Amino acid sequence: MSLDPDVLGPLLVLAGYLCGSIPFGVVLGRLVLGVDVRTVGSGNIGATNVARAGGKGLGVLVLLLDAAKAIVPLLVARALLPAGAEAWPVAVAVAAFVGHLFPVWLGFRGGKGVATALGIFAVLAPWAALAGMATWGLAYAATRISSIGSLAGTAACVAGTLVMRGWGHPDAWAALALGALIVLRHRDNIRRLVRGEERRMRV
Repeated sequence: MSLDPDVLGPLLVLAGYLCGSIPFGVVLGRLVLGVDVRTVGSGNIGATNVARAGGKGLGVLVLLLDAAKAIVPLLVARALLPAGAEAWPVAVAVAAFVGHLFPVWLGFRGGKGVATALGIFAVLAPWAALAGMATWGLAYAATRISSIGSLAGTAACVAGTLVMRGWGHPDAWAALALGALIVLRHRDNIRRLVRGEERRMRV
């Protein structure tokens, strides 16, 4: 006998949040580098700051893990819930994203969510995710500023999802929520960009 979606759904949302809360940047920083990445560079727990502290390879690994911690609970929710309950998997994905931003394991002080959001877009709107990755690459290559690439790539993901899914689809609402939260988490970067003080990455 399968669980009612209205019972299983909230349980999966909670599981998604806890999965999203796993701070891979902090964990790998301590295991591989012997440092707390929150005390170096920008202090962020995401892939960019980990790359600054430990090199591009470690940064890429953190990016992949931060994307996977949203992809896995989203796919599990899709597998366990009936086809008609499509809003629940989207809610699970958003919960994983919120977990990355506000992880219970780190006193609710987490990262900016770009890699985790990319994982979500890769499942919900793959073509939008590809457009976002291409936009990120072009913007970053032109400026060598990670925040510009992240914000431009996010905008492309959100716009692509809206075009693909339409305004009334749960995926579109999730995309708008993710985009708004990413911009909010980049507010300090935006201030530095306006002042011309944002840090460029080394080649």
